[in-house]
Amino acid sequence: VQLQASGGGLVQAGGSPRLSCTVLGRIVSIFDMRWHRQAPGKQRQLVARITSGGSVTYADSVKGRFSISRDNAKKAVYLQMGDLKPEDTAVYYCNAEIQASAGSGAMSYWGQGTLVTVSS
Repeated sequence: VQLQASGGGLVQAGGSPRLSCTVLGRIVSIFDMRWHRQAPGKQRQLVARITSGGSVTYADSVKGRFSISRDNAKKAVYLQMGDLKPEDTAVYYCNAEIQASAGSGAMSYWGQGTLVTVSS
């Protein structure tokens, strides 16, 4: 099981890129899916979370600007970013709780990270 993230890059302040993350490999179930970010010199922080039922939560710093969604059929999670600010510059990581096989419990898997750089 792997998580493959894409969509980062250099973006101007105020831009609205979308990050995507797809679960690769055979799995049984995907539970919570999340986006985290780690800015240079800072600890990784949770940005947004979406449950299997579609409930969402956001960090205060991105509320009203970012939107998380998922497509269960495609085994994917998305982060629509909006009104980007230089302080949003970070490596963004997707993360999901996945049951990989019948009889096994859910484990936490991480994507490789995608860099978003916001220029002012």
